[in-house]
Amino acid sequence: MKDNKYQVKDIAGKLAKGFLHNPLTSVLAVFLILLGYLALEITPREEDPQIAISGGTIMVVLPGANPKQIDNIIIKPLERKIKEIKGVEHIYGMSAENVGILNVMYYIGENRESSNLKLYDKVMQNMDQLPKGTMQPLVKPFDIDIDIPIVTVAFYAKDGSGVSEVDLYKKVKYIQNELNVIEDVAKTTLKGDRREQFNIQVDLHKLSGYHLSMGQILNALKSLAVDVPDVKDRTKDGKLVVFGIKNAIENIKDVESLIIAQYMGSPIYLRDVASVEIGYDIQNFQSAKIEFRDGDKFKSRNQITLTLSKLKGTNAVVISDKIIEKLEELKPKLSKDGVEFIITRNYGERANAAVNELVFHLLISIVIIALLLIFALGWRESIIVTFTVPAILAVTIFVAYMTDQTINRITLFAFLLSLGLLVDAAIIVIENIHRHLHSHDSVDKDMDDILIEATDEIGAPTNIATLAIILTMVPMAFVGQMMGEFMKPIPQNVPVALFSSLVIAYIFTPYLSKKLLKKPKLHHHKHHFQKDSMNKEGSNS
Repeated sequence: MKDNKYQVKDIAGKLAKGFLHNPLTSVLAVFLILLGYLALEITPREEDPQIAISGGTIMVVLPGANPKQIDNIIIKPLERKIKEIKGVEHIYGMSAENVGILNVMYYIGENRESSNLKLYDKVMQNMDQLPKGTMQPLVKPFDIDIDIPIVTVAFYAKDGSGVSEVDLYKKVKYIQNELNVIEDVAKTTLKGDRREQFNIQVDLHKLSGYHLSMGQILNALKSLAVDVPDVKDRTKDGKLVVFGIKNAIENIKDVESLIIAQYMGSPIYLRDVASVEIGYDIQNFQSAKIEFRDGDKFKSRNQITLTLSKLKGTNAVVISDKIIEKLEELKPKLSKDGVEFIITRNYGERANAAVNELVFHLLISIVIIALLLIFALGWRESIIVTFTVPAILAVTIFVAYMTDQTINRITLFAFLLSLGLLVDAAIIVIENIHRHLHSHDSVDKDMDDILIEATDEIGAPTNIATLAIILTMVPMAFVGQMMGEFMKPIPQNVPVALFSSLVIAYIFTPYLSKKLLKKPKLHHHKHHFQKDSMNKEGSNS
C-alpha cells in the first residue's frame, strides 16, 4: 500500500488535523456546553431589548410673566439654542403662567449620558441670555432605564380592619424602605398615597370680621414650619450645647392655638377664624382603586401602588424573585396590621416565560433537524451534526454575555432565524466525509486521511458561502430609529453564530466521525473486480 498522505490546503483541514487526536478536544466540547449553560443562567433576561432613548425636560420659572411673555423671551430663544445640539430630533415647548417647559427628544440610539451632558451644558452656557429675574433652570433628563417598573404591588386595607388611608400610607412607606435596599433595585415610587396633614378650614365671615387676610394665616403657619436650633459653646467635657425648641406643631390644639395677629392688645388665635382637623392631603385629587375577585364577587378598594424598577443591564427575573420573596416574608406582619396586597405586574415572570418558551421551541427545532438527518444520512451522522448546535449556541450566548447583551425575545428569535444556517457547515462536512468513506479507493486510505481530506476539500467554498450569509446580516446593523434598535440583536448575534458554526464544524465533526463512523467492511466494486480477475487467471491456467 502506498503512503499517500493528503496535503492540507485550507484552514478547515488544519483545524481538523490539529484537533483530530488532541486529548483536549473532548475537554473543549464539555467546556463549551458548560460555558453555554452558565451563560444562559447568568445572562440578564428581559422580555424585550432595552432601547436607548435620550432626552430631557427643561423648566424655567419667571415670576410675574404671562404665557405670551414666557413664549417670546424664554421658550423660543431656548429652542434656537438647543437646535444647535447634534442629534436632537424634536423640541416641544409649552408656556404657562410664570413658567416655561421644553421637552427635548434625541434621535433613538444616541448615547444617553452624552446627550444629557450636552443638554445641560447648552442651557448653562446661555444663562446670560435669559431675562432678569429668571430663576435657575431645572434640567431633568429622561431615564427610561429606571422609569419603567418591573414589579408593581397594590396595597389595600382589609375589610373591617379599621386601617385609615393615612395609616395605610405609613405602612406601605415602611414596605417601600424595606424593598428599596434590595440589590439592583433602582427606583421605587408610590401612587395613590394619602399623606397625613392638618386641614384648616377658614371661615371667611370670621376672617373679615377680624379684618384679617389669608396671607396673615399663611405667614403665621410658615413661621412654625422651620426649627433652627442655636448652637452654643462647648462644655468642659467637649460636648456641644444646643438650644432649640421642639416641633411646635404636634397636635390639633397646637395648630388651633397659633396666634394670627394682635387686636387692641389681645391675641387672635387660629381657632377664632378656622376649624382644624387632622386627616390626609385633601388637595391631592389623585387616587387609585383596585378591583379584584373574591370568590363569586368583585370588590373595589382604595389602594396604594408601589412600583419598583431595576438598574440597567441587570437580570429582571432575579430581581423580581428577590422582591416577591421579601414581600412574602413581610406578608404575615402586613396581614396582622390589616393590610393585604396583590402583585399587579411582574415583568420578571413574563420575561422568564418568554425566554423559556423560545428556548423550548429552539430545542424542538434541534430535534426536528436531528430526525431529518437520520433519514438523510444515518443516525450516527445525525448525532454528530446535532451536537454542533448546542455548542454553537453556547459560544454565541457567552459572547452576548461578554458584550453586555441580554437574553430577550429578539435575541432568541435571532437564534431561531439562524438555526437552519448553523447546521449547514456541519452537514456539508459530514456529507463529504460520508461520501469519501463510501468511495471505491477508501479501503486503501487511512481513516485519518479520509477525515482530514474530506473536511479540507469543502473548506474554501463553505467559508465563502458562510461569509456571504454573514454579509447579508451586516446591513441590518445600520438601520436607524426604533426598528434598528429593536432588531439590533440579530446583526449582533447571527454573524457570531455563523462564524462559530464554521469553526465547530471543522473541529468536532471530524473528531466525532473518528469516534462514531467506520469505513464499510466491503467495497464491492473493487473486490468484485479483483475476484473476477483472479477467476480469469485461474481458468486460463
